[in-house]
Amino acid sequence: MIFFKAKTSWSNAEFIIIKLCIASAYILIGSYFHDFFKDYYTPLLILFGITVIWFVALWLKKMKNRE
Repeated sequence: MIFFKAKTSWSNAEFIIIKLCIASAYILIGSYFHDFFKDYYTPLLILFGITVIWFVALWLKKMKNRE
């Protein structure tokens, strides 16, 4: 399909809309299943911490290679 092969470029301002959409979906899901996720706060916080560190490291590496 040509739809999946099309390349586009996005500005940072356009990513704000995508991030707000995803964040609002996460908030809705999290508030709806609050009792279900209550038992998994610690593993989720550990996963979040690891992925944040990993993402920042990748981002810094990409920014360093860009110069």
